[in-house]
Order: sequence, then structure tokens, then C-alpha cells
Amino acid sequence: MGGGGGGRSLGPSDLHKLEQIARESLRDAAQPEKRNVFISFVEEDLDEVNLLRGQAKNDKSNLEFNDWSLQEPFESDKAEYVKRGIRERIRQASVTVVYVSDKTARSKWVDWEIRESIKLGKGVIAMYKGESPPAALPTAIVENKIPLVPWNHKAISSAIDKSRS
Repeated sequence: MGGGGGGRSLGPSDLHKLEQIARESLRDAAQPEKRNVFISFVEEDLDEVNLLRGQAKNDKSNLEFNDWSLQEPFESDKAEYVKRGIRERIRQASVTVVYVSDKTARSKWVDWEIRESIKLGKGVIAMYKGESPPAALPTAIVENKIPLVPWNHKAISSAIDKSRS
């Protein structure tokens, strides 16, 4: 009556393997999923953005993402060529993080990247360093009521999780 399973009992090494598989499965489930992030910023803020990138790679940080933004500027004066390349990077990301500083509001490229991210259905957040955000922000941030978060790993991670598409 009943039963199945072929009549084989598990030996100590089988149990050890099953326990190891279970532990690995639980550990993997506990790891936060890395987010694919495009970082929008002005070239003058590259050092700050590189610091953020480095912090995201630090094992002790709870800020973790795959960076799909440009590491080097496109070498072209042809706007459409540059836009195609940036658009593809945004398409590969689930969230655009805009690093805002005193210089960001003047950037037509940052404003375009925000609008393109929204058009492509991507989540967008803006982050700032210091006590408060800069007085002047890109128009697209203001018009679309993009959330502003301080440069704080927990705040950024939480905003990325809430904003991702």
C-alpha cells in the first residue's frame, strides 16, 4: 500500500549533500537582487559618481547595483548617435539614478536622459550629496516630481527598489 520512492534510504553523505543544498538555497534567497541602474550626471561630477560606483562594489555596503551608465563619454558631436547609445544603456537598466549637484540643472543631456528614462518606462530617482538638494534642479525632475533622496546607502537602495520597472 502507498509509498513510492523506490525503497532507497538516504545515507549520511546524502543527508549532508541535501543540507548543503538547502543552506545554499536559503543563502541565495536572502541575497538582495542586484538592480540594473543607469546613472545620469554631468561630466564635472564624474569623481563623485565614481565614488558611488565604488561604494556599490564594496562587499560591506548594502548599496548594490549593476551600473549600465556610460563609463566614458561618447566621442562624437553627432547628437543622434550619442542619444542612440545612451538610449540603449537606459533600456538595459530598470532604474535611472540622477546625481544632482549645483551643475546638473544646466545640463540638457541630463534633462534628456530623465525624460528618455520616463518614456522608456524606467523608474527614476534623484540623489544629492550634503544636507539638502541643490536649489536648482533639472526641469524634468521638477515637472515629473522625481523623488529626491540623500546620498545614504539605505535611502538610495530603498528608492531604487521602489522605483524600478
